[in-house]
Amino acid sequence: MCQLLGMNCNVPTDIVFSFTGFATRGGQTDEHKDGWGIAFFEGAGVRLFVDHESAIASPVAELIKRYPIKSKNVIAHIRKATQGHVALENCHPFIRELWGRYWVFAHNGDLKNFSPNLTGTFRPVGTTDSEQAFCYLLQSLHERFGDSLPTMSALRTAIDELTKDIASHGVFNMMLSDGSALFAHCSTRLHYLVRQYPFTQARLSDQDLSVDFSKVTTPNDRVALIVTEPLTTNESWQAFEANELKVFVDGAPLPSA
Repeated sequence: MCQLLGMNCNVPTDIVFSFTGFATRGGQTDEHKDGWGIAFFEGAGVRLFVDHESAIASPVAELIKRYPIKSKNVIAHIRKATQGHVALENCHPFIRELWGRYWVFAHNGDLKNFSPNLTGTFRPVGTTDSEQAFCYLLQSLHERFGDSLPTMSALRTAIDELTKDIASHGVFNMMLSDGSALFAHCSTRLHYLVRQYPFTQARLSDQDLSVDFSKVTTPNDRVALIVTEPLTTNESWQAFEANELKVFVDGAPLPSA
């Protein structure tokens, strides 16, 4: 199946180091070679890059490795196709508007017998179960809350209920963000860590590359990384529980509801 990478920070931060290791799994150190994508929130806007080529061979991926775009919320995905052919429209992340803000979504898993009745404005363009799930999520949120953005508490409860409903159809590891928070749901495998002061050196597991974050950060910086499989060999990654939803704001997970 696919792999996910998310970043949530309290200050705009680049993801070059983590994405460099992650992209290697798109056809070199792993078999996820059916496309890739990454989305960066910048203010009210989103920079979205997708390519149906493997991440290890994509010139666009090479650009991302060398272009330090800074963002407080990032979602990336490398694809191993289970449903939907290899095509640009089937590459994650997907993006839609709700409540006057962009929402970005990516999914790792395979949903069986999942055919939601999509009656509103959220319709899939491609042929993946993932995009159907995203449209169903947003349609359900709009049906529940109307045209008014809910409180974080109400939104968290609703997303938790909806993700568990979708996960009853199969594996549903997913990331979702509106630029103010990053929601991550685990069916089978997700890990996270929080980098904060005192910062240390980190070494990638997929490449011979390391960074001393104490030299490129301030004591006030805080960065949460969420990924399918740990990216580094010398940091303490924490595994999600099965069927767990975590919400990350300003570089840290919110306390359990």
